[in-house]
Amino acid sequence: MSDEPTWTPVPRTRTHQMVVEAIENQILSGALHVGDLLPAERTLSDQLQVSRAAVREAIRVLEGQGVLESNVGSGHRAGTFIAAMPSVALTRFLRLHVALSNFGLEEVVQTRTILEVESARLAAAEQDGDAVAGMRDAVADMSRPGVTRDEFNDADTRFHIALAHGSGNRLFADMTQAIRESLKLPILRGLRGHDDWESVADVLRGQHAAILAAVEDGDADRAAAVTAEHISTAYHALLG
Repeated sequence: MSDEPTWTPVPRTRTHQMVVEAIENQILSGALHVGDLLPAERTLSDQLQVSRAAVREAIRVLEGQGVLESNVGSGHRAGTFIAAMPSVALTRFLRLHVALSNFGLEEVVQTRTILEVESARLAAAEQDGDAVAGMRDAVADMSRPGVTRDEFNDADTRFHIALAHGSGNRLFADMTQAIRESLKLPILRGLRGHDDWESVADVLRGQHAAILAAVEDGDADRAAAVTAEHISTAYHALLG
């Protein structure tokens, strides 16, 4: 005879979570778009038949996720709007979860490799002038005499974000920025703790210049290959 089922109380959903779901459903259905104004707090609480405290808490949760943006005061920009800050939300999410080891470093680097190799391939095909200029400026900054390790890392980050923007894919760009920010502290630790910093910096400078040259030449395959080589080199030199 099989064991009898055991029933336990079902956890009650907190009211603000239901408000979060209601707002998310309006976005997913296409009823709300970026820049749309949410109803006033009192109106929304009446429409959803929940307390104003639940509405406030739901708004705080969605603000933290970068979905909503609240502006106090009066005028046409006052109130709570559907926001367009995906990179902010992605960056916060990844930075925290990498720090907590919910995503292993090797997993993040593997994802970065897939993302940036394709970004380089697309950037070479797209030939976006602003993106190429951003990459060129970053290479110049990391090549300045006396550049510090922190300044080098900042220029390195700007290079890869510009490369991702050059792909013409905004999601690539936002994900690249989020991944780079999530890796900032581990990379800085690697840079600061490296005994042969100048030699490593010279190698990385040369690889950045090679990626830039391939993109400028419109050579998608070469851009992809040198990007993959660069990420592997940087990982083993700074994070491995």
